[in-house]
Amino acid sequence: MAYPPARRLDLVERIHGHDVADPYRWLEDPHSDETRAWSEAQDALCRATLDSYDGRDHLRKRITALLGAGMVSAPAWRQGRAFFMRRSPEQEHAVLLVREPDGTERTLVDPMAVDASGTTTLDAWQPSKEGALLAYQLSTGGTEESLLRVMDVTTGETVDGPVDRTRYSPVAWLPGGESYYYVRRLPVTEVPAGEEQLHRRVYLHRLGTPHDDDREIHGAGLDKTNYYNVSVSMDGRWLVVSASAGTAPRDDVWLADLQGDGVLREVQVGVDAQTGLHVHRDGRLYVSTDRDAPRGRLCVTTPDKPEYEHWRDLIPERPDAVLDGWALTDDALVVAHTTHAVSVLAVHDRETGAHRYDVTLPGLGSIGGPGSDPDGGDHAWFGWTDFVTPPRVHQLDATTGDVTVWAEPPGTVDVPEVVARQVFYASKDGTQVPMFVLSPPGDVPRPTILNGYGGFNISMTPGYSAAIAAWVEAGGTYAIACLRGGSEEGEEWHRAGMRERKQNTFDDFHAAAEWLRANGVASRLGISGGSNGGLLVGAALTQRPDLYDAVVCSAPLLDMVRYERFGLGQTWNDEYGTADDPTEFGWLLGYSPVHAVREGTAYPAVLFTVFDSDTRVDPFHARKMCAALQHATSSERRILHRREKDVGHGARSISRGVELSVDTMAFFAAQLGLELL
Repeated sequence: MAYPPARRLDLVERIHGHDVADPYRWLEDPHSDETRAWSEAQDALCRATLDSYDGRDHLRKRITALLGAGMVSAPAWRQGRAFFMRRSPEQEHAVLLVREPDGTERTLVDPMAVDASGTTTLDAWQPSKEGALLAYQLSTGGTEESLLRVMDVTTGETVDGPVDRTRYSPVAWLPGGESYYYVRRLPVTEVPAGEEQLHRRVYLHRLGTPHDDDREIHGAGLDKTNYYNVSVSMDGRWLVVSASAGTAPRDDVWLADLQGDGVLREVQVGVDAQTGLHVHRDGRLYVSTDRDAPRGRLCVTTPDKPEYEHWRDLIPERPDAVLDGWALTDDALVVAHTTHAVSVLAVHDRETGAHRYDVTLPGLGSIGGPGSDPDGGDHAWFGWTDFVTPPRVHQLDATTGDVTVWAEPPGTVDVPEVVARQVFYASKDGTQVPMFVLSPPGDVPRPTILNGYGGFNISMTPGYSAAIAAWVEAGGTYAIACLRGGSEEGEEWHRAGMRERKQNTFDDFHAAAEWLRANGVASRLGISGGSNGGLLVGAALTQRPDLYDAVVCSAPLLDMVRYERFGLGQTWNDEYGTADDPTEFGWLLGYSPVHAVREGTAYPAVLFTVFDSDTRVDPFHARKMCAALQHATSSERRILHRREKDVGHGARSISRGVELSVDTMAFFAAQLGLELL
């Protein structure tokens, strides 16, 4: 087909001994007249093509219906008040509610009431220790540039804020609700150009005082890419601060006695491990760590002896499972693990860690939590979902083992019959990789979508998806590969798919595709991935264009030579490597999808989906890759660029999510031969 013209520059740079061509460098500038004209022409081509596909109305109705359950989250308890999220079927966004001790409920934050356009999202929230105040963060237009405010829970009135530059800021309240710790970036006037998203600091704020006068607690002189976490024990005595350089799988941790000298003292600094501290009201310091335990362990000590040599295993590392979460009740320790990405839950003795019993769960699925009431009690709460069950919240009585439903989604949904199984296949080097395969009843080859992520220690666990259910209902198969780079098998699994080992992730994905074809699962095969998963499918289509029939590549990283120069790219160079280092540059260039496009190659059909307000992964990646593929491909299969305005990398309204799913699933159906009607 005829594609919009895209000027090719004769631009070749010599970098660390490599000649690197960049013919579409001009597409990095979203504000130039040339880029705008190219984008608008791509918009028109993409919209006309997607709108021509059959079955769109049916698909829209089914996905909307399959979202009809809505959602509900596990509660955060504060002195009898339960704070939780819920979305009814007719709502565009979930709302934050509080349930009073007498059972009455009130809405605290409704993004649609704040902004009827639907482009405002609730990014984070944290009630004070007494539950009288609520810190919450809103952003607009998909930018994720949160503004922090404080609300009086009883009256709903704003009593503090808004505060800018608080993206990804935790809030740690002191007792009484007069002060809190939080994280804020330095003003843009105080940082070098291009580093506006970096240079965070930890501050202490007192309500009613100017935030620009807040006392800086921590961060000066440390890594500019640091993300900080901060927490305060329920009694207000112990302050915990941790720092990680970008998304590096390690952190430094400090502890301060606020009733003593208040000085932050090192607990773990310069150690290649991730560690979290929690001082409980029982007086013990609980340490969740992968230090000397890549699958995770839970240790215990006392706050006055927080050093490594004093840690004692409470829940030792398991060889067959990854520590996923834990909660304390008055009598017990409730521990969640995952085995090959499937959740298990058990109750242990809180003093000794001895196993008491396994909790019977609703099926093979995923747990969110567990959590407990910080004021005490015998109950724990956890979210639950699987491939055919919309998320709901369960309550565990840790003394009896009884599990009951605490909250159901407010709506109803008729989920189609889905056969879900987990298989294991051999990757290129023989590593056994787990994969979920979802299909209608009957073992016959079907149009199949393969999805993966494989990065940043993120696990692909079972979860309900309306779009996947609609695909299976129409007669397709959907597969999810648990690739190296994720956390499905612990930190070693993660590190086997990062930095110089990133090719393992792509090899795992190719092997999954070959397994689906060789075992008669896939008649035709599409692949889908977003963000780091967009990098995955971008590398897949350039490395093995013969293996795939269609690709949906969403909010992707694709130019690995220049990724650090845009968005949050500098915070990911521990995951991928940095182009400033000659050796690491070689890793990046070796698989960078934009640089792997070859003229005259028959590429699969590709749909790029990008979001103009994405401040994590810059949309230039997809623009450059789309232009390169449109120029290079020798096949008749279509290369399309779908651009969406006023949304970003993360949360969006339900109706926008439905339209995105309709476009991507209709594209796959047309390319893979699935009848949607």
